[in-house]
Amino acid sequence: MSTKIKLMLILATLVIAVIAIIWWMLRPPGLPASIVTGNGRIEATEIDIATKMPGRIDEILAREGDFVETGQVLARMDIHVLLAQQSEAQAQVHQAESARQTAKAITVQRESEHNAALAVVAQRSAEYAAASKRLNRSQRLVGEGATPQQEVDDDNARVLGM
Repeated sequence: MSTKIKLMLILATLVIAVIAIIWWMLRPPGLPASIVTGNGRIEATEIDIATKMPGRIDEILAREGDFVETGQVLARMDIHVLLAQQSEAQAQVHQAESARQTAKAITVQRESEHNAALAVVAQRSAEYAAASKRLNRSQRLVGEGATPQQEVDDDNARVLGM
């Protein structure tokens, strides 16, 4: 080997050695205080979750292995069926309210009819009392000869017709 090649090899070895020494001296002294090293095994804790209502999952927002916090939304449910059920329930409420209003109106009408019937009964009672008095008066007057028998018969028919 020629002297020139030997000199180049020695020089290259010295350059590599100097670079290695400089790197070793400038490297960080170790891991930062916030990092702890050691050997071990991490096991995940499985937690079962459930919804208040049955249904299909539309979108899952958390992935396996993700850290989650209390109250964090993990999935979204498909709520189309629930919205349809809500609309149906609201329609039933409106229908029941309408039926209640109708029943209330019918009750008011029946009370009015009842009051009218009571008024008719009172009127008929007054008419009967008046017809009975007139019959008694006519019978007295016929006995005295002050009125014809036909008037007594008419008053009697009026009382019996009531």
